[in-house]
Amino acid sequence: MTILLLADHDGNHLSDQTAKALTAASQIGSDVHVLVAGKAARAAADAASKLSGVSKVLLAESDALANNLAEPLADLIVSLAGSYDTIVSAATSVGKTVLPRVAALLDVAQVSEIIEVVSPDTFKRPIYAGNAIQTVQASDAKKVITVRTASFASAAEGGSASVEAIPAVSDPGLSRFVSDALSASERPELTSAKVIISGGRALGSAEKFRQVILPVADKLG
Repeated sequence: MTILLLADHDGNHLSDQTAKALTAASQIGSDVHVLVAGKAARAAADAASKLSGVSKVLLAESDALANNLAEPLADLIVSLAGSYDTIVSAATSVGKTVLPRVAALLDVAQVSEIIEVVSPDTFKRPIYAGNAIQTVQASDAKKVITVRTASFASAAEGGSASVEAIPAVSDPGLSRFVSDALSASERPELTSAKVIISGGRALGSAEKFRQVILPVADKLG
């Protein structure tokens, strides 16, 4: 079973979400190819090639792929899908916008935010805000899966996969990048944090949250 894993990256750095999604992909099958799509993304592709369990890295570079627009990225994945039994992505903002389009174009049902691999076609995923765990067996010949990465450890480094440049598909022109509006924080993203501490309505205000919760978070590292 050959698996295509969509890498999450910023061009220069590979997100740790990719290493965690790789662990899930490796539990589905042993032959995992990583797709790094973007513009000037060679550094991210080289980082992916060093992850243990990766057999090949596919590097697609073009202006259309520079900002992770869902439509050209989905078209690229669909153009490669004939060679793969399973397509996987971390359940990040990119994965959540791209893979549903891939599933629709392939006319298959997506299995979303898995937390455990039972077998190559059977997975566990949370439902009802995590109050119940659903076991899903995918009947489609080609599977499209997003991974809730907090449930998987990061794959170790030590690999030496080859990096193969592939042509990018043309931009379908259905959307265009306007700007990024990103929040800046020195703290880790929620999906990658090792410790999560939260405070709700009882705190009463943002000021009280900062006064009570942030010092505790600092203590817990």
